[in-house]
Amino acid sequence: MKKGNSILKSALVLTSAAFFSVIFLSSCLKNNDNVEPDPVAGLMAFNLAPDQPAIGIKLSGNNLTSTPLSYINYTGGYLPIYPGSRSIAAFDADSGESFTSSDFTFDENSYYSLFVAGTENGYQNIVVKDPLDSLPVVSGKAYIRYINAVVDGGETEVTISNGGGNLVNQNATFATVSDFVEAEAGDVTIAINNSDNVQADRTITLEDRKVYTILLTGIAGSDDAATKVQIKYIENGTLTEEATTQQGISLRSPNSILMQ
Repeated sequence: MKKGNSILKSALVLTSAAFFSVIFLSSCLKNNDNVEPDPVAGLMAFNLAPDQPAIGIKLSGNNLTSTPLSYINYTGGYLPIYPGSRSIAAFDADSGESFTSSDFTFDENSYYSLFVAGTENGYQNIVVKDPLDSLPVVSGKAYIRYINAVVDGGETEVTISNGGGNLVNQNATFATVSDFVEAEAGDVTIAINNSDNVQADRTITLEDRKVYTILLTGIAGSDDAATKVQIKYIENGTLTEEATTQQGISLRSPNSILMQ
C-alpha cells in the first residue's frame, strides 16, 4: 500500500468573512452603496460516471462550469449558486445530450456535493448536504466520509481504520454516502471488499482540522485501467473557529482538477 503523498488542495478555507464579503454572483457586481449581496449556497460537483469521459452540468438550464468535467474530476471547490429549488441535469459534453435529470432544494449559506455516478445502465445525480459549518473544530482531529460510486459491485464492505481500530466498518450499496466521522490526524487505511470482484485498499494521511471525502469509483471486475475500481480522495476544506460560529465559506472559480 502506498501513502497518498500529494493530496489535491481544493483551496476551501472556511473563514468567517469570506461568504459575505468575497463571493458575489454577477448580478451583485454593483456599487457599494448599501447593496446587500444575493444569497448563495456552495456546490461541489464530481464526475464519477466511468463511461462518461466529459460531462457538463446544468442548474435550472445554466452551466455550472465553463469547461467539462472529465471522469474522476470535480469542480475543485465549492462554487457559488443561487439557493432554492433547482433542476439538475448532467449532459454529454460532446453531444449535448442530457443523461440525468432531478430536482433539489438548496439552502442559502449551506454547502452541498453533487456526485454524477453510474453507467448507461442507469445514471444518478446524488446530492448531499455537507454540514461543514457544524463540525466541531478540535486540534489534532480531522473528518472523513466516503461515497460508494462503484458500479455493479452490489453490497460492499467499506472500512476506514487507523492505529486505534475501525473508524468506519459498514456494508454499502451503490450511491451510499456516509456521514463525516472524526479521526485522529495521521494515517488512515481505506479498504473495500465485496468478496468477489471489488477489492482495493489505500493509505492516506489526514491533516489537522481538515475535511475529506473518499471516492470509491469504477466498474466492478473491470481490468481496464481507466474504469477499474479505484480509491480516490479530495479535501473539502479546513475548519476554523470563525467558520463554525459564522458559517464562513470561500468559494472557488470553476475548474477541473484531477482527484488524488
